[in-house]
Amino acid sequence: MTLVNFNNRTRNTAPYFNNVFDSLFSDAVTKNKMVDKSPNVNIYENETAYIIELAAPGLKKEDFQINLKKDTLSVWAEVKKDETQVAKDFTRKEFDYSSFARSFNLPDTADGDKITAEYKDGILNINISKKDDAKLQHKEIVVS
Repeated sequence: MTLVNFNNRTRNTAPYFNNVFDSLFSDAVTKNKMVDKSPNVNIYENETAYIIELAAPGLKKEDFQINLKKDTLSVWAEVKKDETQVAKDFTRKEFDYSSFARSFNLPDTADGDKITAEYKDGILNINISKKDDAKLQHKEIVVS
């Protein structure tokens, strides 16, 4: 009888028994809402502004705080919920506390005096206007 050294973590052909349980455990931990507190963000630019879309469903516009310090835009939210239910034979009390913070470094072309924010349908839209000299201008160059 020959003994063969087998390490299932080095083979890439198929998931093995231990890898299945490892992935289940790691997915359960990383998908926990208490572990992943950073909301997803889309950032894009158009001719006149930079737009930040921050996904934060279930909040109210009063929950957000937005601050600009030098060239750093910070967005954070904090929500505290406390629910108590008293019935004839029992008392149930649940509380939930969640918060997040994101910071963005603004480019030199951003105009810090012209920033607006709107919260609608679970998306926080932050519009950062560009300085007048930084706005994209369409210009055709003639080759001579």
